[in-house]
Amino acid sequence: MSEELRATRAAGVDEKLGPGLLVLVVGPSGAGKDTLLAYARARLEGRDDIRFARRRITRPTDATEDHIAVDERDFTEGVAQGRFPLHWQANGLSYALGEEVAQDIAAGRTVVANGSRAAVAEARARFARVKLVHVTAPTEVLAARIAARGRESADEVLARLKREPALDGPPDLRILNVDGIDAAGERLAAFLRGL
Repeated sequence: MSEELRATRAAGVDEKLGPGLLVLVVGPSGAGKDTLLAYARARLEGRDDIRFARRRITRPTDATEDHIAVDERDFTEGVAQGRFPLHWQANGLSYALGEEVAQDIAAGRTVVANGSRAAVAEARARFARVKLVHVTAPTEVLAARIAARGRESADEVLARLKREPALDGPPDLRILNVDGIDAAGERLAAFLRGL
């Protein structure tokens, strides 16, 4: 986070991050958000005005998701120091967007991030401009995709599926991710191209 923003927040001024746009891609576990984000990133390669955020997560890295692993101590320290422009808790883990997101937003870029439905209200409070993409799939598809990752027990898969935070309003784009990756991925890429 910029020194200016830290100073503004320290002075008690509630200034939203801008002028750029934050696009939060949200939806239940197993909806295919990371797959769609990877597709859109590849289709929009070379666009300097659009950046794709790598989240910080208190989980080791693996092949299912492109994130930066942090431990709880470093995460807590980052929150206390104001390094994360957005952070949240979900599924027993801590998630955050890094300082580079605030820098890109300040530079007027569009930043696309895998987010959480539970963090949408906080994102709207912190960022001047937010668009919401909701990705979902039928419950049986979600369960099969989560189980295929091999990270969770059957009980943990069921617990994830029961967690369904409500959106604070209709999304700017809704994607039912049940067809091939090209169809759903191109919908996301086309939406981002049009911003």
